Amino acid sequence: MLRIVLGLYFLWAFLDKTFGLGFSTPAERAWVEGGSPTTGYLSGVEGPFADFFHGMAGAAWADWLFMAGLLGIGLALVLGVGMRVAAVSGAALLLFMYLASLPLETNPVLDDHLTMALTIVALAMIGAGDVLGLGRAWKRVPLVRRHAWLV
Repeated sequence: MLRIVLGLYFLWAFLDKTFGLGFSTPAERAWVEGGSPTTGYLSGVEGPFADFFHGMAGAAWADWLFMAGLLGIGLALVLGVGMRVAAVSGAALLLFMYLASLPLETNPVLDDHLTMALTIVALAMIGAGDVLGLGRAWKRVPLVRRHAWLV
């Protein structure tokens, strides 16, 4: 269930930013309306990596990469397929979000980005995609059998 809930977390972020469902993203700033999914968050970054993140805020490549990541990680987790890829890409995305959050307000070292990243990696390591997911069937796909990193 944890794998599915984390997947829905990523999918919700994708849907809200794409269609502006009015939670984190108002309708007028939706991606389908020409809004940038990275501008609001990255342009407001403060801290030691502010210049790095400000430089990519609103860039088309950053928007596409971010949205593809949200969708791909979310689908992989919900379906239980490609868990290794989801773990690596999810941990990388969450690590960047962690760095953008520095300095932290409630704890000098840990926040939810790191705990979610570690959770996704742990889920992949224990084969969580095989339980209530399509992981076993995915592992039998010829392409996946030839390229074990796709598991």
